[in-house]
Amino acid sequence: MATPIGNLGDMSPRAIETLRGVDHIAAEDTRHSRPLLQHFGITTSMMALHEHNEREQCQRIIAWLAAGESVALISDAGTPLISDPGYHLVRLARERGLAVVPVPGPSALIAALSVAGLPTDRFVFEGFLPAKGAARRGRLEALVRETRTLVFYESSHRIGACLEDMAGVLGGGREALLARELTKAFETVRSDTLSGLTQWVAGDADQRRGEFVLVVRGADEKFGAEDAEQAAEQTLGILLAEGLSVRQAAAVAARLTGGSRNRLYKRALELGAGEGGDS
Repeated sequence: MATPIGNLGDMSPRAIETLRGVDHIAAEDTRHSRPLLQHFGITTSMMALHEHNEREQCQRIIAWLAAGESVALISDAGTPLISDPGYHLVRLARERGLAVVPVPGPSALIAALSVAGLPTDRFVFEGFLPAKGAARRGRLEALVRETRTLVFYESSHRIGACLEDMAGVLGGGREALLARELTKAFETVRSDTLSGLTQWVAGDADQRRGEFVLVVRGADEKFGAEDAEQAAEQTLGILLAEGLSVRQAAAVAARLTGGSRNRLYKRALELGAGEGGDS
């Protein structure tokens, strides 16, 4: 069941009615959800279901459901399972033939897409990129040729580095939108190139606070063989710089970019990675 991502006015009458009527509420963080329930006069008992206890709590919830009781699943904000817990519970419930009913509502992903002014007929949601720089850049390299609009979530302490890597890997001229603190008091929605957003965030500490959605235009449909080869070589260079052997770097780069493993291996040798690096 979806709950507000900031503005309590986005709580639907159906969501309120459902939370009042179920036997139990499974919440990502009961401390976070309690003020929401109190605001709407909801007194249903809560239990915690988060990434660290989900598998354990699933059995308890499934037993309730099998006995005819009802349970509402909510995350801290927005729609459960969208970069939030709940996947294991929903999958197990469906495997057991138990009813799973959506109660739709707010989602930062959809909210950002709706105002981005970028193509929304086809898009791909990547959630949070890896926290470490090399892994983040490697994932972005794998998306260089993706023509669908790209949507990411990011946290305040990584937004600057994330934008820098996006500009470096996807291209600084790529059109993008940064949506910060959607529906909250300090909501910011800004369109620019990736380079422009990188500079703007770096120059204003206030824009490095809160929760972020990044929407990035996909690659041009005419992305050619020369561009693909360049992307593969960039990936190869990053992997070699991180200490992978020639053989390992070529294999990983080929898997991420779809390039030729043999050609990338030869190119790695040409880059002077060292004769002993293919062990």
